[in-house]
Order: sequence, then structure tokens, then C-alpha cells
Amino acid sequence: MKLTFGAKSLILFGISILFLILITVFEYLLSGFSNTAERILSLVLLAAPGFVGIVIGVLGVLRKEPRLWMAYLGILLNGLFALFQLLVISFAG
Repeated sequence: MKLTFGAKSLILFGISILFLILITVFEYLLSGFSNTAERILSLVLLAAPGFVGIVIGVLGVLRKEPRLWMAYLGILLNGLFALFQLLVISFAG
């Protein structure tokens, strides 16, 4: 079964949430990292999949997929999550 762009966008949102849970659970392992390293790790693991999910969701909208609502939902969820993580990263430290 081939996944649509909307489904891929939602999967990337799920991956971002999974990384957030893993970083929260194993936060004690990050205590030896510098603040800059923690910010970069958070940016790569939390915000980057969100921005890629937004791009994939927009591709789904532009191609007018059969389940267009999934692409819109992926754009919305990934956008909100990525912007929230950028806000947290900008104030952290």
C-alpha cells in the first residue's frame, strides 16, 4: 500500500511526538551536554521533522490527493508543534 503525502505528514508528526517523549524520559542523559548541544539536538529531533511534515503536507494539497483532509491536518499539527518547539528552544537556557 502506497502512503499519501497527508499520511506521511501525519507520520512525521507522530515521530516528533515520539522524540519528545523519549527526550523527556531520558532527560537525565542530557545533563552532561552543553546548552548549545541540547538546543541543536532539540531542533533536529523536534522541529525539523515538523517543518518537513509541513512541506510534505503542502505537496499533498498541491497534488489534490483523495484524502485532502489528512494533508491539511498534517500541515496544521506539524506547524503548531514545530512553532511551539522553536518558541521553547528560543527561551531555553
